[in-house]
Amino acid sequence: MPIRDGRNSDAARLKARAQAETLALQALGWLCAEPDRAERFLAMTGLAPGELRASARDAAFLAGVLDHLLADETLLLAFCADTEAEPPGVGAARRHLPGASPDA
Repeated sequence: MPIRDGRNSDAARLKARAQAETLALQALGWLCAEPDRAERFLAMTGLAPGELRASARDAAFLAGVLDHLLADETLLLAFCADTEAEPPGVGAARRHLPGASPDA
């Protein structure tokens, strides 16, 4: 039996994480494109608008963006309708970012 070095699984994990980060960035842009959504998101995070760019480089922050969508079904469905994302895909993406529950 050949010994597997894990490179394929590591590459798959890195690709899934990059895709999750891309979706979260898309979600952040979507949230910020509408003033009421942006204001609510900023209020919930405690961030100032000028802090978003630096925060968006942090995978844990991006996880929080997806958490924000997943916590509000109406918001999640609006995001999915506008972007052609699928709600289960948002949940799946969340599992590839820091802080995901192992049983999620």
